[in-house]
Amino acid sequence: MIKSAVTISLVNEARGGPFVFWDDLTGGCEKASALGFDAVEIFAPSADAVDAKQLRSLLTDNNLGLAAVGTGAGWVIHRKSLTSADAGERSNAKDFVRSIIDFGGPFSAPAIIGSMQGRFGDGVDRETALGYLSEAVNELGEYAKQYNTALIYEPLNRYETNLINTIEAGVDFLKSISTDNVKLLADLFHMNIEEANLAEAIRTGKGFIGHVHFVDSNRQAAGRGHMNYEPIAASLKDIGYEGFASAEAFPIPDPDESARQTIESFRKYLT
Repeated sequence: MIKSAVTISLVNEARGGPFVFWDDLTGGCEKASALGFDAVEIFAPSADAVDAKQLRSLLTDNNLGLAAVGTGAGWVIHRKSLTSADAGERSNAKDFVRSIIDFGGPFSAPAIIGSMQGRFGDGVDRETALGYLSEAVNELGEYAKQYNTALIYEPLNRYETNLINTIEAGVDFLKSISTDNVKLLADLFHMNIEEANLAEAIRTGKGFIGHVHFVDSNRQAAGRGHMNYEPIAASLKDIGYEGFASAEAFPIPDPDESARQTIESFRKYLT
């Protein structure tokens, strides 16, 4: 069974980004619970920005799980990249991801590598950048094993990275590394830009997809754009996907309506 989740951002520097709830972890959890979401996905500025005891209490009190934790603040705030030309900066980037893995792991929540994957250029050619990325993802995937949770790697659209942009390329990438503990994030917004056929791309990812960002073509809540969800839903069911469909969407017209629209579309298409 596919489970629902909604994003909560606590990163002031990411204001204006595609997250439904902002700033208020308690309020976001309460609203998610009231709407019937199964979990929340948290985007925090650092691993120590959220008190683990408080979070566990919030999740328990609101009957929620923690779907995933983002690492994007490592890029947004600190400009840390796993493919930097500087070895020290790459090491610091891995340390940041490890800290997020340590934060989410006790909650059985995987860390997501998205923007921190970086790109080639500025003194790093494509082959070298992919080598750095492979080394980092392999190492961090193995590190996450101690929590019995996978590391999630996200192919991004061409405007955000020039490394890996499609599910097929992501599958090939995962096949090229030695760890078996990394899964792909199928983000429908990025896929809408890069994939010729979203449903077929999802089928290509069978056995490799570990998380889904459930969002519309315009990166608003599902149902507020022109995405055709019937074949997408069918393909997710065909591959036996049973993870989270999480709303990483702009809070348009406002967070409450964005969340309401998301859970309504989730129930319509994915249950």
